[in-house]
Amino acid sequence: MRQGIKLCKLVFLICALSVSLPLAAKKAGKTGKKVKTGVAIGPALIWHDPGNISSLNLYYGVGGKEHQPAAGAFKFIKEDTNGTAPKFDIEDSKGVKWRAKVRIDAKTDTAVSRLFWAVGYFVTENYYLPQVQVHGLDKRTVSRGQKYISDAGVIQGARLKLRSKSEKKQGNWSWYQNPFVGKREFNGLRVMIALTNDWDLKEVNNGIMEEKGDGVHYVVTDLDASLGKTGNYFTRTRGRLKDYQQSKFIQKVNPETVDFHLNSRPFILSVFDFWNYRTRTKMQQIVKNIPRADAKWIGGLLGQLSTKQISDAFRASGFSPEEVEGYTKVVQERIAALNKL
Repeated sequence: MRQGIKLCKLVFLICALSVSLPLAAKKAGKTGKKVKTGVAIGPALIWHDPGNISSLNLYYGVGGKEHQPAAGAFKFIKEDTNGTAPKFDIEDSKGVKWRAKVRIDAKTDTAVSRLFWAVGYFVTENYYLPQVQVHGLDKRTVSRGQKYISDAGVIQGARLKLRSKSEKKQGNWSWYQNPFVGKREFNGLRVMIALTNDWDLKEVNNGIMEEKGDGVHYVVTDLDASLGKTGNYFTRTRGRLKDYQQSKFIQKVNPETVDFHLNSRPFILSVFDFWNYRTRTKMQQIVKNIPRADAKWIGGLLGQLSTKQISDAFRASGFSPEEVEGYTKVVQERIAALNKL
């Protein structure tokens, strides 16, 4: 009887461990393919030519200095309870609406989005502010983030992302099935995930955004689970320089492809939560089997960034001078590794 029970458990464990599936090489559509999203039809885009990369201002990012939030106090609109990071919708003195995110997520999301934008991937305008005065925000009436809010309604450290009227979310997209699988631009995005140690690659963090006048953008909308180390629930981190410095980047170089490090398989006991175990294990394949030519292509774009530009991305995100220097060095080392492939 006992042997029978043990055999059943062994079979179940083997089945669960075998769910790490290779990245699906689904038939890809072309970058300019017309797709229907809701009632809108437009060109599907995941990347655009960033132009002269060496001239980009990574301190202010895609919005530039002129689009940064208006000076003065903000007005509280509502709390956003989606996701795990505390978030609040607020309005500046010019009537522009922003979504404020706090915790270490505010810093990592701001910095990584600037690196993605610099090489041609779509991001929304965002800015990091060390303090944000918000009238009507009471930490006693919100469900999360109270320790970041003073009694006077001041938020300590927040990333403000523009709530654009021209941008409308039409749904989410999958890393395994989308119009760009197999394309250079999509493979470059996979490399960027590895470069920044982003480990939260759930479909809900990928948005299909209808941009008025510019078709449909496929965007990684949440980049905050990065700049630490990948791993399971107990070991992964975000915004921790020491962990980022000690983590590995390239796992294996093959004649035609390259595999990058991404550890996301859950703790072994999580095998009994089958769907989570399967999903997290499969994520590891997102950064595997990437054509070397495509990895070098994105490395060539990143290589056009100066030390100052990379430092500005981290300086604009509220990191300390020591952290700015440390992150800049690691990013440059990883860019150099890509260009040696």
